[in-house]
Amino acid sequence: MSSQSYDGKITTSGSSQAIRIIKSFFDANPEFEQKANIKAYPIGKGKALISVVPQSEVEKDDKEDPLFDSFLSFLEKDMIENPQNLTPVSQKDFSATKDLLEGVEVSENDEMPEDFEL
Repeated sequence: MSSQSYDGKITTSGSSQAIRIIKSFFDANPEFEQKANIKAYPIGKGKALISVVPQSEVEKDDKEDPLFDSFLSFLEKDMIENPQNLTPVSQKDFSATKDLLEGVEVSENDEMPEDFEL
């Protein structure tokens, strides 16, 4: 799976700061149409994740994890573009999982604490 990058520059627009990105980014990613609502999540020094916010979610106070969502999107894209890399779960995989979870006790009746996050 190839990862495309696009050049841009931080500038100003009126009294706000803005990020300008080369037009080919928008051609390749039409969901980033003009006037689209976006959210930017700083994920490290000098790095950010920028996502389009669907109009139906503009007013919502969502507590989704943008990094996890981004990772799932990456996996989805890779599975679609490279289905030859998908393999069924083997008995060896099940055995390794069983070994990994040995000694862990759970019950179907256990409840997750309210602050539990995946």
